Amino acid sequence: MEHISANKVAAVIVMAPELDRAEGEMRGFIDRMGEEEQAALVTVMWIGRGAFDVEEWDEAFETAMNEATTPTADYLIGTPHLADHLEAGLEALGISAIDEENQLM
Repeated sequence: MEHISANKVAAVIVMAPELDRAEGEMRGFIDRMGEEEQAALVTVMWIGRGAFDVEEWDEAFETAMNEATTPTADYLIGTPHLADHLEAGLEALGISAIDEENQLM
C-alpha cells in the first residue's frame, strides 16, 4: 500500500462509527493529511467497496488524485458504511484491520 500507513487508515476506521461525537476530530485528522495520503485513503475505501480491485491500485489512486472535487473529509464522511469499506480495503490489501485498530488502543 503506497502513500498512506495502515495505522492512519485504522484511525479513520475507529473514528468513523463515532461521527456524532468524533466528526470534528476525524475531519481534522483527514484535513491534516497530504494530498497523496487523502487519495490513498479514498483508494483503500474504493477497493473495500468493490469499485476497484487490488490490482487496480495505481488506476484507482490516479482517479482519486485527478477527480478530487470535494474535500476528502466531506466525501468520506458522506460515504455510507465507511468503516466497513476501509476495513475490507485493508483486508483486500493483505493487512489485518483488526491488528491495526488494536495497535491504536
